[in-house]
Amino acid sequence: MIYQFKGYIPVVDPSSFVHPQSAVTGNVIIGKDCYIGPGAALRGDWGQIILEDGCNVQENCTIHMFPGVTVLLKAGAHIGHGAIIHGASIGKNSLIGMNAVIMDNVVIGDECIVGALSFVKADSVFEHRSLLVGNPAKKIKEVTDTMLDWKAEGTALYQALPKEMMEDWKVCEPLRSIQEMPPIQAAHYTTWNERKG
Repeated sequence: MIYQFKGYIPVVDPSSFVHPQSAVTGNVIIGKDCYIGPGAALRGDWGQIILEDGCNVQENCTIHMFPGVTVLLKAGAHIGHGAIIHGASIGKNSLIGMNAVIMDNVVIGDECIVGALSFVKADSVFEHRSLLVGNPAKKIKEVTDTMLDWKAEGTALYQALPKEMMEDWKVCEPLRSIQEMPPIQAAHYTTWNERKG
């Protein structure tokens, strides 16, 4: 759902998909080809949230801030299931792993990867192509070209998803037995690993 707050009405590009079971409130700007999953909360009540083109914020993520702060997700930022971004800036084409927590005034550089369940403490700054893991998160090495190719492919699937959702997604009643299932050919997505192998 989309909610206005104190005169601020979220701005969502028509090419983006915001699941109706997410909550997007107030001073939020969502660019082109973005995906916002069910259960995600983007709360722009005390500050601004900007998602540049091609970002995804997956199921059960939270994005918020202290008063007067802007949260920025640069183009192609990929926020994994259950992650929390609080008052931080996420670099272009970076990935935040599932259930990671990114705290206030953190700056994650472009093309970084933050491991699942990592905790990035407040005021941390990490340069371009840092691979971060742990609690507190530390840089363990540089993101390789192979890692970045894998990340970019996953993000590309999410950048295509808004159009697919708008074309093929709808509320329905469940079938009551497996025998009622029609014969449907499931979509096959050739993965990066399959192409490389």
